[in-house]
Amino acid sequence: MVTVRPFRAVRPVNELADKVASLPYDVLNSDEARELVKGNEYSFLHVVKPEVDLPQDIDLYDEKVYQKAKENFYGMIEKGALRQDTKPHLYIYRQIMDGHEQYGIVGCASADEYNNDLIKKHEFTRKKKEDDRTKHVITLNANAGPVFLTYRDNSTIDEMVAEAVKGVPDVDFVADDGIQHTVWVIENDAVSKRISDTFTNEVPVLYVADGHHRSASAARAKFEKMKNDPNPSDDKEYNYFLAVFFPAKQLKILDYNRVLFTMNGLTKEQFMEKVLEKFEIVREDDDRPACAKEFGLYMDGKWTIIKAKKGTYPADDPVGSLDVAILQNNLLSPVLGIGDPRSDENIDFVGGIRGAKELKKRVDSGECTMAFSLYPTSIDQLMEVADAGQVMPPKSTWFEPKLRSGLLVHLLD
Repeated sequence: MVTVRPFRAVRPVNELADKVASLPYDVLNSDEARELVKGNEYSFLHVVKPEVDLPQDIDLYDEKVYQKAKENFYGMIEKGALRQDTKPHLYIYRQIMDGHEQYGIVGCASADEYNNDLIKKHEFTRKKKEDDRTKHVITLNANAGPVFLTYRDNSTIDEMVAEAVKGVPDVDFVADDGIQHTVWVIENDAVSKRISDTFTNEVPVLYVADGHHRSASAARAKFEKMKNDPNPSDDKEYNYFLAVFFPAKQLKILDYNRVLFTMNGLTKEQFMEKVLEKFEIVREDDDRPACAKEFGLYMDGKWTIIKAKKGTYPADDPVGSLDVAILQNNLLSPVLGIGDPRSDENIDFVGGIRGAKELKKRVDSGECTMAFSLYPTSIDQLMEVADAGQVMPPKSTWFEPKLRSGLLVHLLD
């Protein structure tokens, strides 16, 4: 069974919460971050994207970047913009986007449970990115951004969360993108204990929905801290990492779409002949697949919905039957020559939050040769893959809304 541990959060004073809260470090580039921090000294991007305060040509892995993050973080504490709670709590974090609501419990997950696969993964991590996040955690001595975890639905936990949010929230604001963020502090220790005990007694495993590099780096940071601790203990804060725990039924996964920069030497007629070997056209002038195994193809100013023919994919394979795998294995790789989509420069990925208009724009501009819109991967598929001990193809899931960084931070000591 799994751990959900209360902690003493470092968090913004209420009147600054909307200014502090920032997008995660990995959903925007350095130039975009520099634009967002203009005129806002409190933005947590100064901590999670500290290069915004350094010369534009600096190497993102330069020691100065990590030291700037530390300087900015503890500077915000010294100025009183951030403060640490006097005792451990669990917290509730609600997000509302376009009428969709999700309520997560904010607490700490166990690094040992991550390593022992009680916290299941569905993606590979890249060493360079993992090294970067580990160094960031160690330098700050803090988890600056939460890991997005999910669990199979539990009515007892639902009831306790519903009761906890009846009070007045500590933080409640609508960000510039229209997403509402609300935080409640669970002041009653007995309620926090009941929530933690329910996870321990009734929730067998957790799943990383988003934040594989953050969770991997947190687990690595635990061993670095323990190695250098003359009096290591399993109860010390470095054994745990910041997470938000959401019930699976509340999660919203958007499509993760593809744009291509190649025809692989084929004419458009030859390409369509190849497509029709394993796909059939089901309708035209529609940019959105209506169900799994359908794909939108945009080329030559026209949308066409194609569907994978039965028998062209392993229906009983939790990975091979995913839409992203079917497209990759039956079309992108054999027809367009896209080998490893992680590194191939002839493919790019567009999160569904940007919509089909973004796909159309990139093709119509001449930048791309074609685009594919996909039906979203389901949370059940994600958990099935993780339960099987397998990993999804790259760029299989796009979760919205994104968790804000800076609202709740976990110190490792």
